[in-house]
Amino acid sequence: MPTINLDKKELFDYLGNQFDTAQFLELCFEFGIELEEDSSEDGTLAEGERAQLKIDIPANRYDLICFEGVSRALGVFLGREETPKYRVAPVEKPQRIVVAKECALVRPYVVGVILRGVEFNADRYQSFIDLQDKLHNNLCSKRTLVSIGTHDLDTVTGPFTYEAQTPEDIKFVPLDQTELMDGRRLIEFYESVKHIEPYLHIIRDSPVYPVIYDAKRTVMSLPPLINSEHSKITLDTRNIFIEITATDLTKVNMVLNIMLTMFSGYCEEPFTVEPVEVVYPDGKT
Repeated sequence: MPTINLDKKELFDYLGNQFDTAQFLELCFEFGIELEEDSSEDGTLAEGERAQLKIDIPANRYDLICFEGVSRALGVFLGREETPKYRVAPVEKPQRIVVAKECALVRPYVVGVILRGVEFNADRYQSFIDLQDKLHNNLCSKRTLVSIGTHDLDTVTGPFTYEAQTPEDIKFVPLDQTELMDGRRLIEFYESVKHIEPYLHIIRDSPVYPVIYDAKRTVMSLPPLINSEHSKITLDTRNIFIEITATDLTKVNMVLNIMLTMFSGYCEEPFTVEPVEVVYPDGKT
């Protein structure tokens, strides 16, 4: 059962009710989640520290493992807001990901979506990152089934390609680094980095590694390990390109839907997303 920590004041402000403990416990029980801990109740809260709510989420409710999911779901449950009506924006010529046949050797599937005009602040940005981590560790089975790549669309140029190349032929600067690395050097470098090392085995011994390029042959990500420094998301990012690679087609679409439904509410046109066309080697889109 996943556990999440939510800012108490932020959640109660969103819901328009400063619940006491008994009231919030009852709300959680009625909705089907469980309040495990309120840091303002145990006497350990330091001066100036904001109270956190630790909430247990049912194992099948991956849509509730971030602030956006819980707050919106409780808001609808309490009748404070309408259920969102999600919309796919009509695009005459959508961005495209072209899949190379070699990807079938290592990680055959990819999906994508674009979120336009996103307004981030520090809390929203952190929630965006945390949701990816939680999905990777749960629904994505430690990235073996699915891995998520997120990019600042304004730093890259479509159409995009999803390829499988020999490690020596993949060269880029990984996220938050300055060194240009090829695939072999990258594996060696991350063997001592604890948040990446557990995933190296997924592709380490493969003759080819999956890689996402833009139209200028700029590497955007090396799934399922790391994104590129070139296209990294920041607080100033307004247009987000999400690519998700996978070995399981059902799971990859579940992860895509969770990502876009949780964060499309921050788009310039709320709950509106832009489709990305994926073209496979057999011509199917």
